[in-house]
Amino acid sequence: MTRILTRHTDQPDQVQLDVARRGGAYQGFEAALSRSRQEVIQEVEASGLRGRGGAGFPTGRKWSFIHPAPDRPVYLLCNADESEPGTFKDHYLLKRDPHLVLEGIAIAAYAIGAHKAYLYLRGEYASLAMVMAGAIEQAKAAGILGDSCLGSGYGLRVSIQLGAGAYICGEETGLIQSLEGRRAYPRVRPPFPASAGFLDQPTVVNNVETLANLPWIMTEGADRYAGVGTGRSAGTKLVSLSGQVSRPGVYEVTMGRPLLQFLNEEGGGMPPGRQLKAVIPGGTSVPILSADEAAGVTIDYESMQAAGTMLGSGGMIAFDDTAQMPPALLRIAEFYAHESCGECTPCREGTGWMAWVLKRLLAGEGRVNDLDLLLRTGDNMEGRTICGLGDAAVQPVQSFIRKFRPEFEALLPPAPDPSPPWQRHGHGPRSARMGPPAVEAALSEPVEGPPTASL
Repeated sequence: MTRILTRHTDQPDQVQLDVARRGGAYQGFEAALSRSRQEVIQEVEASGLRGRGGAGFPTGRKWSFIHPAPDRPVYLLCNADESEPGTFKDHYLLKRDPHLVLEGIAIAAYAIGAHKAYLYLRGEYASLAMVMAGAIEQAKAAGILGDSCLGSGYGLRVSIQLGAGAYICGEETGLIQSLEGRRAYPRVRPPFPASAGFLDQPTVVNNVETLANLPWIMTEGADRYAGVGTGRSAGTKLVSLSGQVSRPGVYEVTMGRPLLQFLNEEGGGMPPGRQLKAVIPGGTSVPILSADEAAGVTIDYESMQAAGTMLGSGGMIAFDDTAQMPPALLRIAEFYAHESCGECTPCREGTGWMAWVLKRLLAGEGRVNDLDLLLRTGDNMEGRTICGLGDAAVQPVQSFIRKFRPEFEALLPPAPDPSPPWQRHGHGPRSARMGPPAVEAALSEPVEGPPTASL
């Protein structure tokens, strides 16, 4: 397998610049500086690289929306918020190979004409801020960053900003709001960040893993990168594997790898004596797959979409046949209820309702129509919020219930008997058909209408 992102992550002292440079660090940046910014954008577009944060939007096309002007600064924001449950790949790269990420930031900034870049780290990643700050200082001291990067005349400064651990800051406009010192409410679009982003200036927001692909593309070429993977899913993907597998961890896999093959080989399969029951392939915000569905899926954008789910961030969570779906779903629903920013009513109210109904079910206080209520609540939320958090909360609820409904139905109280009361109280066939004797007698009497008016 071609290793693009994890070539040096096992190398001791890879955080040190001299060690990283012996492995080829910053050669991709040097190659980019030797070309025009438009040529770099075209190279990335030709590679087929798509955003690795979850949306999968073509990276080069995203950059092409930026049109630098002398009176308008351009900003690059590296999204290292990584708040999707089940996802820890960016943490792995930042900790093991910080110069790879920093080089990717430098290449992207040059391509879009930005002279200022920010690395936005989630609050829980405070220790990584020191790692990345050390990498930045080393790069500045070596002349890789600064007023004239590698003596090219192009200047770039990179700063680090810590968030406060809010899930909503993983959404690009929520991140921008937070970086500006505001409450992280997502923005209505248009305008899009490419025209009015950070400080109302042209802005690109890219994920850590997305940027880490750039050095390899610049040194090895777009054609070679496009030749790795399959179809419209070029390159490799970092998968954060967790759950009930024998070997959880971060793995780099070639796009198009059969999902079950990956779980059984890299992940070591399920614990002895257990079978796969389900898998969440791309973080908790994507629909879950049953074991039967997973058998026909490969790890790429197209296959996941055809199976009714998404590759997302690559946060893969496996469930074996001992797992109970209702409590697992409650945990997910409570997360989204807690993390809703509250800006949009459907999300603010809907996430809380879904978590509350699920909690009621598991407490033995469910109502007969609770499952339909949960599905209907999701229908009323989906597509009705400014950002994707509302949809992210709906997908697991609807897919868990639809694919594992018997487990949820077992928590419901018995349905009320729809038969008439006199039938439930044991009257014979005639009285059951006609009603109790008193009712039958009353119905057999002639009915007199209102008196007829004399004409």
